[in-house]
Amino acid sequence: MGDPAAPVRILGIDPGLRITGFGVIEKAGQKLAYVTSGCVRTPPDGSLPLRLKTILGGLREVIAAHRPQQIAVEIVFVNVNPQSTLLLGQARGAAICAAVDAELPVAEYTALQVKQSVVGNGHAAKEQVQHMVRRLLALPGDPSPDAADALACAICHAHGGQGLGALSTAGLRLRRGRLG
Repeated sequence: MGDPAAPVRILGIDPGLRITGFGVIEKAGQKLAYVTSGCVRTPPDGSLPLRLKTILGGLREVIAAHRPQQIAVEIVFVNVNPQSTLLLGQARGAAICAAVDAELPVAEYTALQVKQSVVGNGHAAKEQVQHMVRRLLALPGDPSPDAADALACAICHAHGGQGLGALSTAGLRLRRGRLG
């Protein structure tokens, strides 16, 4: 395997049909460094195909410009409105396609896992996530909520998460999308 202290660049993605947040960090040993963050905004009156094309194109640009080695994406769980869940899942699919198209490994995390990793509380408020991301990356100000969620996803991955597929679940039961 490679040198564990060699820097690894991680792109975190918080998928959304209107706004998809992204954040790039670099991990060298135990140190995390901020690279960039922002949002891919889709046309408010755009059709679904146009919005998905915008997400895919925007994330392809981020990947080409910042050359991450790993991708961490937040998992979408069922919302109250099933139609919204389906639409959000399609935005997530566009984000994953951008990563797969670049032949990058993708890890997936629930919001609970991300918040637990970054804040220490799986039910933390968005403001708490923003504040902790700011502190952990020594940023001059709080990032936007969508960028903060994406950076938090990247931080979660950097802290040793391997995604849901690789979680050790020995002795645990999966209930309602949570380990318990």
